[in-house]
Amino acid sequence: MKKSTCITTIAFGLVMLLSINLNAQDFKGLDKSPMDAAAYPVSYKESNKLIKIVYSRPQLKGRDLETLAPNGKVWRTGANEAAELTLYKDMKLGSTPVKAGTYTFYIIPGEEECTAIISKDLNVWGSYFYNEANDVARLAVPLGSSDKSLEAFSIAFDKGNDAVNMHLGWGTARLIVPFTK
Repeated sequence: MKKSTCITTIAFGLVMLLSINLNAQDFKGLDKSPMDAAAYPVSYKESNKLIKIVYSRPQLKGRDLETLAPNGKVWRTGANEAAELTLYKDMKLGSTPVKAGTYTFYIIPGEEECTAIISKDLNVWGSYFYNEANDVARLAVPLGSSDKSLEAFSIAFDKGNDAVNMHLGWGTARLIVPFTK
């Protein structure tokens, strides 16, 4: 009888300890600029990816795009942390070879063209600590536009002419950044 009382007391103590620990977690609410990812090939059924980008999706919410991503200034390509680009195979940005690996991806907006930048910096918040000396590749790409406005910053991939095209859109602004094998 004494043995079962001891086991019951230990079991009760463990349950109390676990329930106290579970209730002690403090979860924050949804981020205002949720994190997202885009990859190529785009099908979830294809696990042999060539490229992937993880980024946060800020929203315009009545604000001006030029205020959020000013012309001539390095932009983190999204919100929060700088966008993280992973190449699963060696590729090229323009004529510059880029080894397979993980990098940060920045944009310098302009009126008629933007500069796409791959940097070897990692774990960077925003573009506050951007260092041009750590650039791996840069490419000027023409800035396009669309009749359709996107409230949330968005990235998608598709197959282009001998390239994987990264499409970036926000408001009516559109960019296509080609990566070649």
